[in-house]
Amino acid sequence: MGILMAALLALSLLSLGFGAAPLSWGEVLGGLLGTGPTEQVLIVQQIRLPRVLLAWLLGASLGMSGAALQGLLRNPLAEPGLLGISASAGLGAVLALYFGLTAVSLWALPAAAMTGALLATLLLYLLTRGGSSNLTLILAGVALSSLAGALTSLALNLAPNPSSVQDIVLWLLGSIADRSLADVRLVLPFVAAGLALLLAAAPALTLLTLGEGEAVSLGVTLSRLQGLVITGSALAVGACVSVTGTIGFVGLVVPHLLRGLVQHRPGRLLLPSAIGGALLVLASDLAIRLLDTPRELMLGVVTALVGAPFFLVLVLKSRRALP
Repeated sequence: MGILMAALLALSLLSLGFGAAPLSWGEVLGGLLGTGPTEQVLIVQQIRLPRVLLAWLLGASLGMSGAALQGLLRNPLAEPGLLGISASAGLGAVLALYFGLTAVSLWALPAAAMTGALLATLLLYLLTRGGSSNLTLILAGVALSSLAGALTSLALNLAPNPSSVQDIVLWLLGSIADRSLADVRLVLPFVAAGLALLLAAAPALTLLTLGEGEAVSLGVTLSRLQGLVITGSALAVGACVSVTGTIGFVGLVVPHLLRGLVQHRPGRLLLPSAIGGALLVLASDLAIRLLDTPRELMLGVVTALVGAPFFLVLVLKSRRALP
């Protein structure tokens, strides 16, 4: 985990220094401390720092939520985006935008997104708590994603003007560019609360690998565990989606890459997945800025291009493992 953290810090410094006005590490440090020239301070603190901090919060939320959901459902394919949680959070945010609730209250957008994520997570758990198969879980997630996508498309179809359509579409593609420290402050308390709830579930998630009956005999309260994971995932993912849009596959890819480092113990996987998720989002965002394209790619597009083939490989491996 120390290596992951060192890599994240190094990549963060690189991201803070990279751009149309390249800065050395010393200039980046001066900008962070406010001791450099005014232009450097503005570039670092107002333009690049919010982007890095949102990458940390978004990646940590998606990575830890994915690891926690996989541990709770005991399904390696569980992930906020794949199971429709991110899409439902996106739908909640789109509805808040469509009905103009953001003009009424600054908290309308994150509240709507978190409500959508919470309802989706609860529905998935109700569909799978009776020992349903992986196929049932995936089908339920696909159905939920399709429903959220259909309702989102309906909102787009009924949008009052083309400008509103473009704003919603660009937001749905997902990005951490052009965000401010106000956005960071908006989501930070919800993400912190969500991650704290997920970390509180870590010991019980490890015991759950022994089976529900054995876990209960060892003192695990299943309803409390389910509440921690469901509420924590909804808070963290919903809050991030309200600012960044829908970003998929991070919660699927990162836990799989890191599971072997923690001897396949779900509880010990949460924190490394948070750091690994932040590292993946930050690396993807830096790659977008390095690519010479006519228009900057959206973060959600890049993570989907990375995650979709990875998911296909997992499906093929699972198929070969069947008797």
